[in-house]
Amino acid sequence: MSAHPLLRAACLVAGLLLAAGAAADAVPPPALSFFEQARFDAPKLSPGGAFLAARTALPDGRLRLSVVRLDDLSVKVVAAFGDADVGHFDWVNDERLVFDATDSRQTDSDDGSAPGLFAVNRDGGGLRQLVETGWGERSGHLGGKLLDWDHFLLPQPGRQDNDYVYVLHPVRAADNSVRGWSLWHLNTVSGHAGAVPAPGNGDVQDWLLDQNGEPRLAVTLQDRTATVLLREGDNWRQLNQYDAYSGQNVGRRNFHPVGFGPDGALYVAANGGRDKSGLYRLDLATGQPGKERLLDLDGYDFDGGLVSADGRLLGVSYLSDVHGNAWFDPRMRALQASVDALLPGRVNQLATARRGDSPWLLVHSYSDREPGDYLLYHSASKQLTRIGQRREHIVPAQMGRQVLVHYQARDGLPIPAWITYPRDSARKNLPLVLLVHGGPYTRGNSWGWNAEAQFLASRGYAVMEPEPRGSTGFGFRHFRAGWKQWGLAMQDDLADGVKWAAARGIADPKRVCIAGASYGGYATLMGLVNDPGLYRCGVAWAGVTDIQLMYDGHWSGESDLGEGWKRWGMPHLIGDPVKDAAQLAATSPLRQAARIKRPLLLAYGGDDHRVPLYHGEKFYAAVKAGNPDVEWISYPKEGHGWKLLADQVDFWGRVEKFLDRHIGAAATQQ
Repeated sequence: MSAHPLLRAACLVAGLLLAAGAAADAVPPPALSFFEQARFDAPKLSPGGAFLAARTALPDGRLRLSVVRLDDLSVKVVAAFGDADVGHFDWVNDERLVFDATDSRQTDSDDGSAPGLFAVNRDGGGLRQLVETGWGERSGHLGGKLLDWDHFLLPQPGRQDNDYVYVLHPVRAADNSVRGWSLWHLNTVSGHAGAVPAPGNGDVQDWLLDQNGEPRLAVTLQDRTATVLLREGDNWRQLNQYDAYSGQNVGRRNFHPVGFGPDGALYVAANGGRDKSGLYRLDLATGQPGKERLLDLDGYDFDGGLVSADGRLLGVSYLSDVHGNAWFDPRMRALQASVDALLPGRVNQLATARRGDSPWLLVHSYSDREPGDYLLYHSASKQLTRIGQRREHIVPAQMGRQVLVHYQARDGLPIPAWITYPRDSARKNLPLVLLVHGGPYTRGNSWGWNAEAQFLASRGYAVMEPEPRGSTGFGFRHFRAGWKQWGLAMQDDLADGVKWAAARGIADPKRVCIAGASYGGYATLMGLVNDPGLYRCGVAWAGVTDIQLMYDGHWSGESDLGEGWKRWGMPHLIGDPVKDAAQLAATSPLRQAARIKRPLLLAYGGDDHRVPLYHGEKFYAAVKAGNPDVEWISYPKEGHGWKLLADQVDFWGRVEKFLDRHIGAAATQQ
């Protein structure tokens, strides 16, 4: 494997702080190493495959937009801000890129500015601002008429053979909340923009571009009904309807769009009469998925996208237990096998140029112990060149192994769970952190390096991350079983996982702590209510403390939950505030606060619009009255989770000390 010294120096991505690795091997890496910003990120091949663009950091730490010429691996920084970072970007065509701004050193409460939008040629010329930012020195100084600040780059590539991109603009309700999104066609050279005609029924929530990079599909929302519409000339034809909150189909059809193939065919994720969805080709004439399931992910719903080049469907990207590729094209299967042979024991995702005969493939390679490398593979010479690392200060040999397990809940439902073990552990009688994901109606994890789990494992803890009922991606039955089960069967799934790990000698039953954020914070508090004999302590951050507060707390005007979710989603999936009032009271950590006697660490953001600070303050006052061992942290400028690196390092340092006192080395010496 070769590594070009110029590229390595310019991007600062390889071998900067490894000199002391051997001497300090016994000392776990500092929290900073786990949570710092990647210095090489989001690389993308140009449409023709002769260049690569990426976000790179130079000595001051600010992320720039850099372009690599692949025939000689020379690097040029083409865009940078003095007071911000380059955010999202994409290729407009082989000669031009578009990008917006972000600021890793500020939270939204520091500066509520918008990301703006800019375009630049790959040689650094032709820089133009397209969208207002409101950020002082960058606002309008590049000349030309700008779109208002609330226009955002559509996260899909367009044609990539002209100067246009698509941007989204919010459609607002009377209270200024976002009801939907209009789509605009924007010229990145002239700045001229025009609106794309939208369907008339409902507000568009999602737009999908076709194989030619043109808007062809729209998903609208009216009340609780989502409608999938196909554009045919100037008209829109309905293909499908489903409940936007439960995902259940309204009529006889049941599918969700994945993308358009090069021949114009629409590919969809559909159940096809089974519990778990797979990939199908849709018959546009009948609006029905075909009979053939093109890809089945054993044990998982299909979640992924199409990979096409030069008018051919090469394969798909997907998420099962890992993020991977399934190739329909024989040449791509052979290239995948060649790369896998050079990088054994890792997941190696390949990305190709959109067109042309470029010999270069972009490889994202990772494992449970390796945060991820970016490499270039030359298909003719079969040589790999490493061009970047996700976490340059992480030494894989210091990381723990991760495994996927399945256990049965008390009612027989199979529950997947990820366990990350401390490095070199005997995997027996370990202190355990049960880390509960948020949502909860989402997917929690997949096999690979995870900063939070690996940080805890590096401190000597086994980390168990269950996918309890209600989690998505494991079939409709698994999802459906979690409806209206906050604090009930969902909570039992977590307890059953701990009991499973203890029965197999993995976990020391006397040294288990439950932890999580958002819904995971709620589950942490309810775990201490329901199963005080199972958990020695709890760590909850940004956690819901009462479901009724989500409906009618005095801060409701500040919440970003959305009126539709509170009107149709929450009553259906979580509980109706009137019909289920007794259940919501019985499963309220706030109302059961007096029952929590175990040590507890609470943390909240002062600018959280999902679970506002009032949730935490009210609960802290209630639990502190009868529990002297409660710690409270408030980060005034943070939102729903920590953005600032200093706050992340501070929080996890506090977690480390808290766990050490209650289930770690210090606890065993008491």
